[in-house]
Amino acid sequence: MIYYQKMTPEGYKEIEEEIARLKKDRPRRIKILQEARSMGDLSENTEYTEAKRDLGHLQSRLRYLGKQLKYAEIVETKDDGKVDLGKTVVLKFDDDEDSEEYKIVGRMEADLAKGKIAFDSPLGQAIMKKKAGITATVEAPAGEYQVTILEVK
Repeated sequence: MIYYQKMTPEGYKEIEEEIARLKKDRPRRIKILQEARSMGDLSENTEYTEAKRDLGHLQSRLRYLGKQLKYAEIVETKDDGKVDLGKTVVLKFDDDEDSEEYKIVGRMEADLAKGKIAFDSPLGQAIMKKKAGITATVEAPAGEYQVTILEVK
């Protein structure tokens, strides 16, 4: 059975753009490797070793990203007022009266520093398919806490 990763259209596009950047950079890295190889003894040639390692990392990243696209399930948002993938939510954390805005995304797109939380994270699971005005209990590894959904965009 193949497991497809849920992803927003924006997340899919970001991966496509990263692949394009890496493919554009690949010829430059190959040239660096060829130049390092021409310097002579490969056993003590750190430039060659580093260039080979860098090219290997680039190709590995390309394979990884290619698989992400191959097994992506792009989810379109519905305008039903419920928290779902691709939507932005404003949450009030009941323990400190602080409110934050987050975009609900797929697992591979999650980046808390950019305000993107995964739909299957403890917070994401607690608020999925709920409407504004609902208070949900988040069961996180550090303990339970309450959040109120102020707005679903």
